[in-house]
Amino acid sequence: MLELGVLVSGSGSNLQAILDAVAEGRLDAHVRVVVSNKPDVLAIERAARAGVPTVVVPHREFSTREAFDQKLVDVLTRAGVEHVVLAGFMRVLTPVFLRAFAGKVINIHPSLLPAFPGVRAQAQALERGVKVTGCTVHFVDEGVDTGPIIAQRAVPVLDGDTVETLTQRILEQEHVLMVEALSRVSAGLT
Repeated sequence: MLELGVLVSGSGSNLQAILDAVAEGRLDAHVRVVVSNKPDVLAIERAARAGVPTVVVPHREFSTREAFDQKLVDVLTRAGVEHVVLAGFMRVLTPVFLRAFAGKVINIHPSLLPAFPGVRAQAQALERGVKVTGCTVHFVDEGVDTGPIIAQRAVPVLDGDTVETLTQRILEQEHVLMVEALSRVSAGLT
């Protein structure tokens, strides 16, 4: 069973996919805590409705990125977390965090990595005129979206797509792919 901590910064739709899969018995995991760097986000409400403990750690209250990351490590460690899922967490983690959870941090990204790493992946896909993009779940290393890939899912780019329409179609696939990838990790297939 995966003992998960989930880091969020926004609406938490991928978090909801994880919570639903756990509740329905489709994912052998326990979400021990949800941590947000922003107060009053929907993800915190989603976790609370599911009975999952939540903690808000505002990144602006820390003088360095490393101090913020150490606080995250402390919160997650106290909660008994073994694997960390970045579900729309909009901060680049420092080695302080990544070394504490070496090989145990999992991210979802809205492109078929290694294409379009970093922010604005959907806009980058449209700007480049690709016909297929998608989403990737990968382990996090010290680069930006460079860690070992766990799973990917392709999404066609349609004529007339906007950033918003493409983002929505990719997000729908992210929800499925995240649960599939975590199931692979839980089963030791990665």
